[in-house]
Amino acid sequence: MSAIFNFQSLLVVILLLICTCTYIRSMTAILDRRKTGFLGTFWKCARIGERKSPWVAACCLVMAVVILFY
Repeated sequence: MSAIFNFQSLLVVILLLICTCTYIRSMTAILDRRKTGFLGTFWKCARIGERKSPWVAACCLVMAVVILFY
C-alpha cells in the first residue's frame, strides 16, 4: 500500500523527510540559498527540524516504538 493512503506510513515519511533535510542542511550549503520553489519545501522541512528538534526527536522515538511493538 502506498504511504499516501496509510496515515502511519505518511507520518513516517514526513518525519524521515524532516530529519533528512535537517541533516543535509547541517552538512552542506545546498538548502541555504533556496527558499522558494521545489527546494524551498526541503528548506522549510530543514527549518522545522532545526527549530523543533526536541519535538521531532520525540516523535521519531514514539514512531519507532509504535512500529516495533504494534
